[in-house]
Amino acid sequence: MAKDTKERILALALDKFSQNGYDGTNIRELTSSLGLVKSALYRHFDSKEAIWNALLDEMIAYYEAGFGSSEHLPPVPDSLEGLVTLTMGMADFTIHDEKVVKTRKLLSIEQFRDERARDLATKHFLTGLTAMFTPLFQGMMDKGLLLRDDPAMLAFAYTAPISALIHLCDREPERTDEAIQRIEAFSRHFIRTYACQGGNTDETI
Repeated sequence: MAKDTKERILALALDKFSQNGYDGTNIRELTSSLGLVKSALYRHFDSKEAIWNALLDEMIAYYEAGFGSSEHLPPVPDSLEGLVTLTMGMADFTIHDEKVVKTRKLLSIEQFRDERARDLATKHFLTGLTAMFTPLFQGMMDKGLLLRDDPAMLAFAYTAPISALIHLCDREPERTDEAIQRIEAFSRHFIRTYACQGGNTDETI
């Protein structure tokens, strides 16, 4: 029961922080929405800051389990089409998973207030993606699928436009289908540009 209450607090905190920001959310609002008294909430978290940090910890673990990280890499694709499949699976998760969308909004709001949010925003919106795709591209080069080039620069060139299109989905949800189509089109364009001769066995690319 205690675990359920803690999870309910964190779920509601994610809703409120992503909508109103940290400063725009107060303990009274959280307890009232949950039907709790303050003393019940303080049995789990001794302050709003404690809720904030626990929420970030939870969402880091959740994101890495569903999306991956530089420490938990997906397998190197065995084909060029495999890179498209991997990319679109990652994009689908980060665009459509409600918790991830709310966390991205939360980080976008709070990156200018909170140092930890700033660092996480930089990691998840930029450096972490490059760090994930650098070894993947190195592995695809080693398999003879991609032309030899600086894998870190290729990873940056590949992930930056995709990240921008994901943020477009947050700002303008009505353009989500368009953004997903553009992500796939960009992935295939990238492959046509950097594929090794003979590395592409799928004519659809």
